[in-house]
Amino acid sequence: QVRLVESGGGLVQAGGSLRLSCAASGNIFSRNTMAWYRQAPGKQRELLAAISSGGSRNYADSVKGRFTISRNYDANTVYLQMNSLKPEDTGVYYCNLKTVQGEFWGQGTQVTVSS
Repeated sequence: QVRLVESGGGLVQAGGSLRLSCAASGNIFSRNTMAWYRQAPGKQRELLAAISSGGSRNYADSVKGRFTISRNYDANTVYLQMNSLKPEDTGVYYCNLKTVQGEFWGQGTQVTVSS
């Protein structure tokens, strides 16, 4: 069983920064991709950033240049450094892990950016 636990959300003013963390535990296949998604109120969940076990990264246009995804392979942890936050970044942020075993989600962490 794979478990993902996010942390680091909170309330921040526009222009501020937050760092999210997601720790994965369980029987995790070594070849995998970890990612961050966001679900804003009334909107569909969207992919923000992903990083493969090989280190390849990709970003949504909406966060490119502001957010950085990284991972600690030994600790099976993925991070999302969020800078220059905007009110439209408000939402629930979810950690995601994809392997040949399947797809797994964390419980989500709330990020609120005030104007």
